[in-house]
Amino acid sequence: MKSFYLFCAAIAASLLLLAGCQKPDTCTQVSKYTIYTPVFMDIADLRKAVKSEAPHTIQQPGKIYLLGHYIFLNELNKGIHIIDNSSPAAPKIIAFVNIPGNVDMAVRGNILYADSYRDLVTLDISNPAAIKEVKRLEDVFTNRQQLFFTAAADPNKIVVDYELRDTTMTSNCQTIEMIVMDNAVAYQSTKAPSSASMALGKGGSMARFALLGQYLYTVDITSLSAFDIQQPLTPVKKSKTEITGGIMGGGMIETIFPYRTNLFVGGQRGMYIFDASTPESPAMKGRFEHAQKCDPVVVENDLAYITLRAGNTCSPNQESSLMVLDVKDIMAPKLIKSYPMTSPYGLGIDNGNLFVCEGATGIRFMNADDPAAITQLAQEKGLDAFDVIPHNKILLVTAKDGLYQYDYSNMLQPKLLSKINITVKQ
Repeated sequence: MKSFYLFCAAIAASLLLLAGCQKPDTCTQVSKYTIYTPVFMDIADLRKAVKSEAPHTIQQPGKIYLLGHYIFLNELNKGIHIIDNSSPAAPKIIAFVNIPGNVDMAVRGNILYADSYRDLVTLDISNPAAIKEVKRLEDVFTNRQQLFFTAAADPNKIVVDYELRDTTMTSNCQTIEMIVMDNAVAYQSTKAPSSASMALGKGGSMARFALLGQYLYTVDITSLSAFDIQQPLTPVKKSKTEITGGIMGGGMIETIFPYRTNLFVGGQRGMYIFDASTPESPAMKGRFEHAQKCDPVVVENDLAYITLRAGNTCSPNQESSLMVLDVKDIMAPKLIKSYPMTSPYGLGIDNGNLFVCEGATGIRFMNADDPAAITQLAQEKGLDAFDVIPHNKILLVTAKDGLYQYDYSNMLQPKLLSKINITVKQ
């Protein structure tokens, strides 16, 4: 699976000088580049594009969300696959919702919230095979620019893709060449509607949004935003809080996880705990800093589990690990123990059953009843795992080659129930 951060890393790597030569009286250098030519879409066309369609093949999956017997699987920047999971051994894709620029989604009751580049889209999913847009909040996600990118010059257009072309350039050694790009394929997200009596879904650990009470919280690379969703169809943005340690502090904010009245925000430089008891303006109460690494977090029984992935854009010279923290006192989180890992991505926790995605190494099935003595019970190899959702002894796993489901009622011998294959784009 191609992630946004791997995409950024490829761009950054393409700007490095790869070769050079010297002569007694002159110096030239040969630089290799990948040129990214932006593909534009009119905002007006973008805002008319949401529609329910027949099932599509899965080509580049992103985030997952689970509600009842339905799985919602993002197709990166394209839309959402709707999967009937009444039988986990035989899941069936029943529809695709075309949503340009979609990365995240969440569901409560019959309402699905999804991002569409700048906008927050509200969808009626009472008939999952014929989902309809019922409301759009325009320009609520204004921070669409990412590292290495700038905004489109025309405010009536948005960059929806890039055409790639490799090239080389010879220049004087004293000349610094740079490629200017016009925007980015972005993220941003939302999480869903109204009253506490409505059925609430469950997202993975890589989410950039969280639903808590009557509020929706989203994170971008530097900040936390709060939306009042007491009226499910008309969210109202209430506040935006800059997070110390964001990109200006040396690391991007990456994930958010709700627990009780708190929000646990994962970033490349640490975990930040926000008290949301005043929901319209959550306040940071505690933090736990670490070396710069990629950092999703999940919480159960006042214990926070954080995977720290080194390498690539995260931290090329550090070791990967799983950290367990006591967060009963949110103002003073304490490290219980750190466990070495290979290359961890998403993770999940369910009644002491811990699941860690390890990329090409597969998935670790672990017993976390004693946080100071976590043990591995099993490991599933042969899949490049990205994120998980454990629920009712069924583990959903997004991987490079498909959507997997495992029965983990026996953690020593997890059983593969099904796999929906991904069709690799040629």
